[in-house]
Amino acid sequence: MFPRLFHIGGFNAPTYGLLVATGVLLGLWISVRYSRQQGIDPDTAWNFGILIVLAGIVGSKILYIITDWGFYTAHPGEIFSWATMQAGGVFSGGVVAALLAAIWYIRHYRLPALRLCDAFMPGLALGHAIGRVGCFAAGCCYGKPTDHFWGVTFTNPLAAQLVGTPLNEALEPTQLFESGVELANFFFLAWLIKRKRFDGQVFAAYLIIYGTARYFLEFLRGDPGRGSVFGGFMTLTQLISLCLVVVGGLIWWLRSGAQRPVPAEAR
Repeated sequence: MFPRLFHIGGFNAPTYGLLVATGVLLGLWISVRYSRQQGIDPDTAWNFGILIVLAGIVGSKILYIITDWGFYTAHPGEIFSWATMQAGGVFSGGVVAALLAAIWYIRHYRLPALRLCDAFMPGLALGHAIGRVGCFAAGCCYGKPTDHFWGVTFTNPLAAQLVGTPLNEALEPTQLFESGVELANFFFLAWLIKRKRFDGQVFAAYLIIYGTARYFLEFLRGDPGRGSVFGGFMTLTQLISLCLVVVGGLIWWLRSGAQRPVPAEAR
């Protein structure tokens, strides 16, 4: 829709970058606030948040390149091109990389793992919701052609030039669907964190809700490079989504009997 917010001379301000940065900063601020309520030092929370944001960015880009490996094998110089840097990446790859970075940080500094993850989930959902609006503005992560009344038609040539968005054709607004899911997820998790019965409940809920939603949204995605596994039975992102649901379900099942007390500040 609006890939470029404004440009002055040779300087271009991409709408996607601005919205992603806004989502990251707002998500981190909310996460630190919830961390304080959960009895976690705010400075530790800031350091943790910055680490997982950087890991998430790298992870999303790596999975983006892997899912379109045929193209990048033929054009290796495109890996570090401006077009690739501007592309949104694959969010599930960012989730996996962020989880790995979180595990290392938590083990290294001996932090309360599940309580810390609980504190960060509402902010992650809100930041992602804002970032997906950025995807919509840029035209990336677009959906399949549709005849439904909610179909969105992109007309900006810059979107086609930067991310290959089909122009003048009604497409499923998958970016807005995912943004809506994550916004609803944020409100639910913000409600849940004040009422949680055990550490890890909010974290598990996020994995289950997002993993389920992303699995089904993949059926509507029309951008190339989705990747495939099991002979094309599902995309790589759908496999990762199923893994998130399984992990979330296991955390909920194993921890639901713990009934550990929540810090008084969080009540």
